[in-house]
Amino acid sequence: MVSTLGVAVVGFGWMGRVHTQAYQRIPHHFPQLSVRPELVAVAEEVPGRAEEAAAQFGFASTTRDWREVVTDPRVQAVSITAPNFLHREIGVAMAEAGKHIWIEKPVGLTAEDARSVADAVAKAGVRSTVGFNYRNAPAVAHARDLIASGELGTVTHVRVRLFSDYAAHPDGALTWRYERARGGGGVLGDLASHGVDLARFLLGDIESLAADTAVFIPERARPTGATAGHTLATGGELGPVENEDYVNCLLRFASGARGVLEACRVSVGEQNNYGFEVHGTKGAVFWDYRRMGELGVSRGTSYQDQPVSTVFVGPGHGEYGAFQPGAANAMGYDDLKVIEAHTFLRSVAEGTSYGATLDDAVHSATALDAMSRSAERGTWVSLG
Repeated sequence: MVSTLGVAVVGFGWMGRVHTQAYQRIPHHFPQLSVRPELVAVAEEVPGRAEEAAAQFGFASTTRDWREVVTDPRVQAVSITAPNFLHREIGVAMAEAGKHIWIEKPVGLTAEDARSVADAVAKAGVRSTVGFNYRNAPAVAHARDLIASGELGTVTHVRVRLFSDYAAHPDGALTWRYERARGGGGVLGDLASHGVDLARFLLGDIESLAADTAVFIPERARPTGATAGHTLATGGELGPVENEDYVNCLLRFASGARGVLEACRVSVGEQNNYGFEVHGTKGAVFWDYRRMGELGVSRGTSYQDQPVSTVFVGPGHGEYGAFQPGAANAMGYDDLKVIEAHTFLRSVAEGTSYGATLDDAVHSATALDAMSRSAERGTWVSLG
């Protein structure tokens, strides 16, 4: 028996579009799911954008005020893809109205914001999913299985990298992303939040950390109109970049493992260079997002001069089988969000949480806050 779930999308920039497309693809990739999403409403304050979304994707209604979604009885679940500074207010309001929420990271500006949304969700008894999409890659799921099985021995250290050039152009517009009041942390919230989640997903809780941050492009031009994504702006009034372009962080895990997390949004020559290397006493795994379907694996008893093999993921690794019938067929970013939509809808249908939850968001945000404090003080900071 398949039931219908009325969903709304709040904020229709690029990520709102990704969520919408993910909902529409659910019946094709996960036909066994007992619930089907119905696009009930879209909320976007930029004039005309919600109407364009409705015309293209078939939303039943549009609004420029997300508060109308809160009181809409047709809406049972909401995607929150608005800017970071709105996450807390919207998330708490939707949860208190009894609506399940799929919310993008970092869930607000601070750990307090993330915790407030998590508390509202717990009190209301609704389900939640958070947009830590890189953990959904089948190769990452396989890496986690290898680590958990002990095939790498005892994990000793990990390096997580997230390098991008999306903010490298000096004419990049001074949008909300570069303001403390609306964007919170810069590369911390944008990229390091994913890095923390990957590190925890693979190795468990982080016990303490020490971080250093920097701003490399201190001023940008203010945009003269509505923006979406990472647009350029020239000739406008210059304003200060208030949050960090770069972070480098040392990690100590509760397991005793050590780690390095490095993220930068202004890395010229780097496009989505995300990945990790995990080393253990008997082996290692290596993953590069740009070769998403491959996992470098070293295991055995040679220790010295032990070779690394390339494993092409296939059915049996994570949710790969929902997209491709055989190994080495490519998957893409949007597929990871379809997997995320599936975990969200499955959580709602079964009343049990799957995938990344608001608890994961709180842990990530706590680490990000600790990175900021560490960079300011020049000391190690405990997450306990």
